[in-house]
Amino acid sequence: MKKVLLFGLAALFGATMYAQGQELLNLRFEARGDYQREYVDGSAVDANTGFKGQYFNVRADGNIGGGFSYSMRHRLNKKNNDASFFDATDWVYLAYRKDNWELSGGKQVVAIGGYEYDAAPIDLYFCSEWWNNIPCYRWGGTVAYALNDGKDKFSFQICESPFRGELQEEMLAYNLMWAGSHDWFSTLYSVNFVEYLPGKFINYISLGSKFAVGDVSMELDLMNRAASGQAFLGKDFSVIGKVAWAPCDKLNMFAKASYDVNNADTGKDFLISPDTEITRVGAGVEYFPLQDGRNDVRIHLAGSYSFGDNTNPAGVLLDKQTYLTMGITWRMNLLNIKQ
Repeated sequence: MKKVLLFGLAALFGATMYAQGQELLNLRFEARGDYQREYVDGSAVDANTGFKGQYFNVRADGNIGGGFSYSMRHRLNKKNNDASFFDATDWVYLAYRKDNWELSGGKQVVAIGGYEYDAAPIDLYFCSEWWNNIPCYRWGGTVAYALNDGKDKFSFQICESPFRGELQEEMLAYNLMWAGSHDWFSTLYSVNFVEYLPGKFINYISLGSKFAVGDVSMELDLMNRAASGQAFLGKDFSVIGKVAWAPCDKLNMFAKASYDVNNADTGKDFLISPDTEITRVGAGVEYFPLQDGRNDVRIHLAGSYSFGDNTNPAGVLLDKQTYLTMGITWRMNLLNIKQ
């Protein structure tokens, strides 16, 4: 009930650009199922091998009127905590837009830069250690301003700290973000100050750059992490790179690599443990069988190999780890109501 009241208050400030035209409701489902295999040093990991239902989401967007709009995505295959119905809800917020300004409030994506972080999880097949550990949906509010040409958007967000779920204490994150789109070059840059303990902050500087020329695109994410008592640059960071080639409308091929390291030895980074240095490399191919609606049906085949040291006993990436996945994703438009 407390979070419902918080959402109601935040809704007074809400806004977004997701709703299109005068749609009152756009309701759709999306699902993905995989057959996957995982090996560590040649031995099969039974818990991560076999047929897996990965995602089953419901998404709703629309306009209310008077500049207000809304957006919601809920995972039907994710369990809720007994204390909160919203655990399985990625985001749900009300929105208001006037001229170049946007105001939004509710449960939102924590505004951290980077293209791997920004992508929908259903569209990712293997990721960095940092991505696998960061809780990225929290309650909060955002104010944003877009330049007149629509190519640059600057936002400031105050939200619950991603680490609050671990400690159940009130902690906040302060996020400043620039999203730019300039022909062949796009950006998702952010500066973040995140409470990892009450009154104690870790700083993220996340620089996500995307380059696109013809059928080829490249994404490069650079993230530096620093807290008090450690060197500001070059001790605790992640690098993620992806190159993709789409030779035709029905095919996309990609190669991807990530590198997570923490040599700070302070224990203040709760996501990448001290003395961790882990690398993941892989590649994949996506096939879109439908003539219209490229993403409505997608078949994928992808694989990765990880090597290095991960000192987190619950870490996802492991030394000499092989991961293979093949599967299908489909999106279903169920209802579209226009004014």
